[in-house]
Amino acid sequence: MADPSSYRPKPGQIPDSPGVYKFRDEHRRVIYVGKAKSLRQRLANYFQDLSGLHPRTRTMVTTAASVEWTVVSTEVEALQLEYSWIKEFDPRFNVKYRDDKSYPYLAVTLNEEFPRVQVMRGAKKKGVRYFGPYGHAWAIRETVDLMLRVFPVRTCSAGVFKNAARSGRPCLLGYIGKCSAPCVGRVTPEEHRELADDFCDFMAGRTGTYIRRLEKDMMAAAEEMEYERAARLRDDVEALKRAMEKSAVVLADATDADLIAVAEDELEAAVQIFHVRGGRVRGQRGWVTDKVENVDTSGLVEHALQQLYGEETGDSVPKEVLVPALPEDPEAVSQWLAGRRGSHVSLRIPQRGDKKDLMATVQRNAQQALGLHKTKRASDLTTRSRALEEIAEALGLDTAPLRIECFDISHLQGDDVVASMVVFEDGLARKGEYRRFQIKGFEGQDDVRSMHEVISRRFRRYLQEKERTGEWEEGPAPTGPAPTGPVPASPSAAESAESAESAGPAESAGPGESSELAEPTEPREDDGRPKRFAYPPQLLVVDGGQPQVAAAKRALDELGIDDIAVCGLAKRLEEVWLPDDDDPVVLPRSSEGLYLLQRVRDEAHRFAITYQRAKRAKRIRSSPLDAVTGLGETRKQALIKHFGSVKKLRQATIDEICEVPGIGRRTAESVAVALAAAAPATPAVNTATGEIIEEDDGGSTT
Repeated sequence: MADPSSYRPKPGQIPDSPGVYKFRDEHRRVIYVGKAKSLRQRLANYFQDLSGLHPRTRTMVTTAASVEWTVVSTEVEALQLEYSWIKEFDPRFNVKYRDDKSYPYLAVTLNEEFPRVQVMRGAKKKGVRYFGPYGHAWAIRETVDLMLRVFPVRTCSAGVFKNAARSGRPCLLGYIGKCSAPCVGRVTPEEHRELADDFCDFMAGRTGTYIRRLEKDMMAAAEEMEYERAARLRDDVEALKRAMEKSAVVLADATDADLIAVAEDELEAAVQIFHVRGGRVRGQRGWVTDKVENVDTSGLVEHALQQLYGEETGDSVPKEVLVPALPEDPEAVSQWLAGRRGSHVSLRIPQRGDKKDLMATVQRNAQQALGLHKTKRASDLTTRSRALEEIAEALGLDTAPLRIECFDISHLQGDDVVASMVVFEDGLARKGEYRRFQIKGFEGQDDVRSMHEVISRRFRRYLQEKERTGEWEEGPAPTGPAPTGPVPASPSAAESAESAESAGPAESAGPGESSELAEPTEPREDDGRPKRFAYPPQLLVVDGGQPQVAAAKRALDELGIDDIAVCGLAKRLEEVWLPDDDDPVVLPRSSEGLYLLQRVRDEAHRFAITYQRAKRAKRIRSSPLDAVTGLGETRKQALIKHFGSVKKLRQATIDEICEVPGIGRRTAESVAVALAAAAPATPAVNTATGEIIEEDDGGSTT
């Protein structure tokens, strides 16, 4: 725990002007970002007597080790910079709203030759017009199904569209009149785009004029005794009216507004947003967040506005935003919103009439969302705190382990041996800091030796970072056995290659998915962003029993690290093993601490086995031809098709290989060399049947 007076700026050093400030911890991570009209006045509030600070603020300033600031010209610039830094650094003490789901939108792909109507989720794309968000995808499909009778716009995928165009036969929707069938030329691209524009106009709220026009056409058709056409127009009008009934009229026609309500208590806050377009509620969304900083309703509203409109431009920002409380500086926020929209935005509290009544409805939704969330989580903050305290008490730790790292080894009968590292902070998964490793020091199956290698590699990188930042210079030299090798200040070529086989950040796309990013060969400057392997855990957990725990402890001892607790969780009886103890620690089955350790262990196992399966699948799909530089997939397939198999290709001469179209003599020589190098010394034999295992057409064994 740091003393705020140790890093308090000197009197007169802080400028009395607008700006944004960052608090950093001892590892240079940004833990809090804030803005102020006057940096001097705002920062002075953090360095008063600790007993006078709010508990959350007190925790933040005692966790921090330094503070810095950036001066800006206006309060609008401060608002923009604060949002950018919160998004970039993900500070742990800032309120961050996260959607409880990925809300579906009704999207019209106006960027295509034949626009398509479909349900879309996730990030918005350029050239696509969005309507919503909606609470459920089925609500969008019901509305679209009704409107396709009047606006028969394409809804099929690109593959279905191409197949229909190739065959000259439209899909079922084309036959029943719910698609104008541009795939077979029933309408021109211009006529189809006009249909799509009419569809967008109707969804945007310009409904009255269009329905009146249809009714006028219906009456004209009836007067001219075109009764079939009049009946069709009558059914079109009814279909559009049913589609309009899906969203009730709540405000005056042509009103575009977002209504934001907040429900809060001491620990959490729920935000609900109603999107009103054309006087109708077109969508609803909600967030729930932990109040990790001391913030009132005005502050919650300001954070909600930043994160709701921070990535939006144009019509996605409505003309009017109604809130329960104005931000601290409403004029600056209004200017910022106007800059996002490109025109004036009204930010205010509704005082009377329909808008005040609708705000009360939004407020009730927020209260219900908060109550439901609390019921589901069962006081999750308290539960997580109790779990960490139980772990600390059971393992004899001085403080609760706020950062836990867990390692697991995965392989298939000794092949494709990999390891995983998962990180939990404050009892929650920190997926952006997950890492994965390939075992390089040896071949074969040895979980204990693999665990020793992975722990050594992970914490050798940690020591390199400490030496680079100079943290070793002020303290005593590490005690215990000397490290197995030197600890350079910057990664060597070997270490850089090792890092390239570790992955992170992991699972940005979803469960079980991860991406591999190579570590730069030169260390980055301290900028507050999360770095690879730079932060030590308070508790290191391994998936296994005594042997794995001993291997992990030995790796730390060899590196001279003695301030990290180590334990293992054995699957058989869920026993917790400590180094040098002959008997395990047995936590009660009802213990929240045991439940948290199980979650950490299971997540490490899942992440490791996902990586192992991916490596195995990649290896099985490999071919000796992959080693030939410049030989693309098309020419590989041509070679296999010409000779029938890799085995026959290996037996061919260079002149015979040159007979394949597209294969020159130099390429043929490279193919021959690669296949000769990959040729097995002896044929593989099935020990059960005695059969020689032949190679298949792709080059892998069967």
